[in-house]
Amino acid sequence: MRKIRELTKAEDQVMQVLWKLERAFVKDIIEHLPPPKPAYTTVSTIIRILEQKGFVGHKAYGKTHEYFPLISRENYTRFYLNEVVNDYFEGSIRNLVSFFVKEKKLSEKELNDLLKELKTGKNL
Repeated sequence: MRKIRELTKAEDQVMQVLWKLERAFVKDIIEHLPPPKPAYTTVSTIIRILEQKGFVGHKAYGKTHEYFPLISRENYTRFYLNEVVNDYFEGSIRNLVSFFVKEKKLSEKELNDLLKELKTGKNL
């Protein structure tokens, strides 16, 4: 399996749509992108790059292609968050959480609620 690489903003936007739709043609992807809508050729080029990176596969119907993700959103999220923790928080989850606690000014109650949810395994 290829090593996962970080996505550009445009690639991420296309992948978000593909993860949501599961299978889509270029026109479907464009429909679900926020305005201003990119040109068909732009999205087609991004898809080809995503295929080269190993993120997307396709099924051909003549000259038309239906695209689908080869890497799950969960796997990419895991990769990406590990990169963020390593690059910006010295590999420390504690530093990451501390940063968000300070930035979002979480109250003691909110922090305790979060800890309870983590201990019980509830989805946050």
